[in-house]
Amino acid sequence: MKISVETRILFGVVILCPWMSLAHAEERGAFPAAAVACGADDVEFDVKTDKSQHPTLQPEAGKAVVYVIEDIPQQVSFHITQRVGLDGAWVGANRERSYFAFSVDPGVHHLCASVHLGGFAAGPSTISLRRLTAETGRVYYFRVATYDRGFFPDLQPVDEDEGQYLVETSAHSTSHPKQK
Repeated sequence: MKISVETRILFGVVILCPWMSLAHAEERGAFPAAAVACGADDVEFDVKTDKSQHPTLQPEAGKAVVYVIEDIPQQVSFHITQRVGLDGAWVGANRERSYFAFSVDPGVHHLCASVHLGGFAAGPSTISLRRLTAETGRVYYFRVATYDRGFFPDLQPVDEDEGQYLVETSAHSTSHPKQK
């Protein structure tokens, strides 16, 4: 009997998410880098995507711009939300091969990508962290690849050519924290 990729992923999520969420709550405090970069564990996002528009953000005077592009396998058929944190607060979220951009002040910043699926926050092993030293007037691109075996995000910088291509071939994402 052949089991589809979606079925295997869903089974893993149902079995592992409650454990991962508890483990994450206990272990996050043990990882200062995660606490510095990520936002609060209980924040969920409403995410809307639009494939018809590809707005670009230019750096404001004295600022830099960061684009974050979600890159998930095409065969994944259910919603994975990737939350993105900067310096200890969530700045937005992506879903369904999308991107968003935000401005940052020059200097050292700490980025976090975290998978959030079906109300369960990902565990500590499903957080990806990057340090960014932003320079005035620059544009930075990051790809968050999420692998289908356990939803492990991989936050990686990409060069401008790759970043622009990913933006052009992805939907634009707008997100807001859900009201509780």
